[in-house]
Amino acid sequence: MKEAFFYAGTADAAVQCSLCQHRCRIADGKRGVCGVRENRGGVLYSLVYGRLVAEHVDPIEKKPLYHFLPGSRSYSIATPGCNFRCPWCQNWQISEAHGIRDFARIPAVPPERIAERAVETRCRSVSYTYTEPTIFMEYALDVARLSKQSGLKNVFVTNGYESPEAVQAMTGLIDAANVDLKSFSAERYRRDCGARLDLVLETIRNLYAAGIHLEITTLIVPDQNDSPGELRQIAGFVAGLSLDVPWHVSRFHPQYKVTDRGPTPAATMQRAVAAGRAAGLRYVYAGNISLADAHDTVCPQCGETVIRRGGFGAADCRLNGTRCPRCASELPIIAE
Repeated sequence: MKEAFFYAGTADAAVQCSLCQHRCRIADGKRGVCGVRENRGGVLYSLVYGRLVAEHVDPIEKKPLYHFLPGSRSYSIATPGCNFRCPWCQNWQISEAHGIRDFARIPAVPPERIAERAVETRCRSVSYTYTEPTIFMEYALDVARLSKQSGLKNVFVTNGYESPEAVQAMTGLIDAANVDLKSFSAERYRRDCGARLDLVLETIRNLYAAGIHLEITTLIVPDQNDSPGELRQIAGFVAGLSLDVPWHVSRFHPQYKVTDRGPTPAATMQRAVAAGRAAGLRYVYAGNISLADAHDTVCPQCGETVIRRGGFGAADCRLNGTRCPRCASELPIIAE
């Protein structure tokens, strides 16, 4: 165990956690919504510090990040737990931590070892991913500091529920984030995720304002968030941040508790891509499906294909640094 960051004691031995937007008030002997932060005698502890349940080398495009170190590899880690309850979760086997009372059975990996392994495997970044990295923030920040010292970048793949205090702590350590914007319906966020849409949008704005490279992903679930109106709303919000923020629309496949419908139809995915482009977004990408003209990065000035992708990798990167090789336009891509 490790004493948690982002909390304060109270007069009645409860603690007030301020790590995420839930801001749980946790009684003595109880845990927060995430299931991995416990109050013991007025001290809040992280129960999953270094307790890794996933550790892999991934293409950065799998996060997905298409405008951040294209073609590179990222050392990717996760501990158990999540502060959402999404019924379509693709990693529910490791994100559901409420049935686990004792995390000590999971061997702890010291943070310096992650930075060493990332260098050994020739990765250019460390990604905190698979589950929700906010809930293991103490470990993530310790790893991130050591990774920075080794010349590595740091990536959060997140549901976007960090508190402003957490975003401030991430600033300067976390270089890029992909935020899963699941819907533009406050009711669906409340019902399906146990969260608030307005606070997700607030966090996205905070991450962007902090100078963290930002990309947005939306899983398009049939009869859930795939109406033309909702797609326009999501695209409009992303465009309001910047027309250069990449929007990834990802195809749903039956998973976890949502097995009563088939995969997202190709026509729906094409409609989502079209909604993004109609909103003025310069970079809209389709995931988990093969769609013509929806995977490659094209220069918005001259139409040149500057990054051609196949599967989860950048098959052909033709950038001249961060410039288009044809017209020399500067593109919003972090290459170093």
